[in-house]
Amino acid sequence: MARTPTELPQDEAPQDPAPGTPSREDEILMREIDEAVRQDDATEFFKKYGVTVGAVLAVALAGMLAYWYWDSTNEANLEGQSETIVSALDSVDAGDYPGAAEKVAPLVEDGSPGAKTVAQFMQAAAALEDADPARAVELYAAVAADPDAPQPMRDLALIREVSTNFDDREPADIIAKLEGLAVPGNAFFGSAGELVAIAHLEAGNEDAAGALFAEIAKDEDIPETLRSRARQMAGLLGVDAIDDVDQLLEDEGVTAGGPPQGAPQGAPAGAP
Repeated sequence: MARTPTELPQDEAPQDPAPGTPSREDEILMREIDEAVRQDDATEFFKKYGVTVGAVLAVALAGMLAYWYWDSTNEANLEGQSETIVSALDSVDAGDYPGAAEKVAPLVEDGSPGAKTVAQFMQAAAALEDADPARAVELYAAVAADPDAPQPMRDLALIREVSTNFDDREPADIIAKLEGLAVPGNAFFGSAGELVAIAHLEAGNEDAAGALFAEIAKDEDIPETLRSRARQMAGLLGVDAIDDVDQLLEDEGVTAGGPPQGAPQGAPAGAP
C-alpha cells in the first residue's frame, strides 16, 4: 500500500530565491572578481607611486638618523667644552692665567656662545694679569658687541670694558655707554651707577652725581660696601642719602647714646 508523502514544514521547505538576488555561485564569482580588482589596484598604485613612497620613507629615515647623530655629537661637544672650562678654572685657581687662556683659546674660535663668552672673560683676566689692559678692553668690547652672547654677560663685559680704561675715557663717553644700566632695578645698577656718578662728578655736574650716589645708597639690593661708599659720596656732595638714621647706626654697630660697639669704654670724652 502506497505511503502518503510527508509534507515538509513551511520553514524547512526550500525557498526560491527572490527575484534579482544573485545565486551562491554568483556571489563567489563576484568576490573573486572584487579581490582581483583590489590586487590590480594595489599593483597599479605601487607601480605608479612606489618609487615616490620609497623615496619619502628613505628621506624620513635619513633625517631621523641625521638628527640622532647631530644630537649625540652636539652633546659630546658641549661636554668637551665644559671639561675645558673646568680645566682652565683649575689653572686660574693655581695662579696660572696664561695657561688658562691657552686652554680656552679653541673655544673662542668654535665654541658655543656661552663657552666662547666665558673663554673671552678668562683671556681678558689673563691680559690684565699680564699688565695688558688694551688687550683686555678689546676682549671685553668683543663680548659686549656679540649678539650671540648672553645679555647679562654682555652687560657685565661693557662695565668691565669701561672700568678697565676709565681714566682714558671722556666723561660723556662713559655716561653714554653706561646710562642704560645705571638705573634702579637693573642687575648692574650699583656698579654702572657708581661709574656714571663719578663721570658726572668729573664733568662738573655735582647735582647729578650726588643724586645718583644717593639712589645707590638707598638701594637695599646693592652690597653694603658699595652702598656705604655711595652714602659717603652723597654726603660730601650735600645730598642726604639716609632714610633711617637709627637703622644706619645699628648697621654700623653704634648704640643710641654710646660709642660704636667695640670701642674702648670708660675714657672721658675728649681725653687723649
